Amino acid sequence: MINIGVDRIRAAVIGIDLHRGHLDMSVATMPASPEIASAVVEKNIALMNWARTSSIPVIHLVTRYRDSKEISMNAFWRTRAADPNNPRKNVMRHNLIGMPGCEIMPGIYDPAKDFVVDTKKRYNCFVATDLEFLLKTHDINTLIITGVNTNSCVLSTVTAACSMDYAVIVPSDCVNTMDHPSLHDAALLCIKTAFGFVMSSEEVMQLPELQNV
Repeated sequence: MINIGVDRIRAAVIGIDLHRGHLDMSVATMPASPEIASAVVEKNIALMNWARTSSIPVIHLVTRYRDSKEISMNAFWRTRAADPNNPRKNVMRHNLIGMPGCEIMPGIYDPAKDFVVDTKKRYNCFVATDLEFLLKTHDINTLIITGVNTNSCVLSTVTAACSMDYAVIVPSDCVNTMDHPSLHDAALLCIKTAFGFVMSSEEVMQLPELQNV
């Protein structure tokens, strides 16, 4: 048993950008490796199935842009698009509304039980979305954060959640990155040092504190 800092846990799983734009090699504009994509999908399916049977809400955050102008407002992203050797070189045509990359990967989403927030446009899932409203509606105080990329959207959302006084748990095998593996490791180190708990998905599912929450 661990003390995660809340008296009565009300948890939710937050799946970040588990969509085809990162994880389906046939359509991805900013792909992770096929091996990473397969592993992340498999681990998230198992974790989310457990969450549903444990009455823990599952919330999917999906990046979608109306047009490239919404992307190009970000100064740093413009520099990535200008570099043909950068993994984010396709950022200006990533997950525009109507593209297949905006679809959640098969097997991850349960339309009968899950929530979807598909207005995400920046790394931090709280920016310009109604995620906080949804969490408050369901009295959530503990976030189990999964998805990609560990060193951008996951890290940014974790730091924001910590600053907003949510307890945070990151299942290390349910997150990964399209970038170098060292950045995945560095992001997890930052998280467990100052922002939240990092453990395997098996460890998460065995936590007594999350049984019958």
